Amino acid sequence: MITTLVGKKAPAFKASAVAFGDQIINDFSLEQYIGKKYVVFFFYPKDFTFVCPTELHAFQDALAEFEKRNVALVACSTDTEQSHWGWLQMAKEQGGIKGITYPIVADTTKMISINYGVLSGEYKMDAQGKLTAEGDTIAFRGLFLIDKKGLVRHMLVNDLPLGRNVDEAIRMVDALQFNEEVGEVCPANWRKGEKGMEGSHAGTAKYLAAQK
Repeated sequence: MITTLVGKKAPAFKASAVAFGDQIINDFSLEQYIGKKYVVFFFYPKDFTFVCPTELHAFQDALAEFEKRNVALVACSTDTEQSHWGWLQMAKEQGGIKGITYPIVADTTKMISINYGVLSGEYKMDAQGKLTAEGDTIAFRGLFLIDKKGLVRHMLVNDLPLGRNVDEAIRMVDALQFNEEVGEVCPANWRKGEKGMEGSHAGTAKYLAAQK
């Protein structure tokens, strides 16, 4: 069954993460941001690969733009926190991600990827609730924009070879904040500074009213 998380609470989790480039944090959770910040939570397939560092560095290069919009950036893959830490010590010129400061979550159980609907490969849960898989199961390039109430407002999932556009992630943050602040909706290709449109789809209006 194909499902969407848009309009629903972002799945909660606690896991190890590496932040500020070298600090391992136990029991990291997105719940720390509820009521305080928006979150762009994005998954990537694997440490020590080729496309992934281009995305991680691109998000880091845009970190000031996200922070200016009160957005916390958080990355996640199914690698261990030790793997994250090791990759963070490698220079960019060597294929590493040294200089990345936002948290990188270690989804070692792969349950975070499952709950966000981004785990690739063939897998199932056995009668004891243990994950069994055939072949390599890693995360697709999923991205989730979570508002300050903890609701998913936008999601994007790319196949493994397809890198994302960081400017589009920023545009979606701008669109969400414009809608919240002004009450108007955003037409196709809307960008910050442009006019919105009055009125909204009845379902959207009902949804927004329910959040008040």
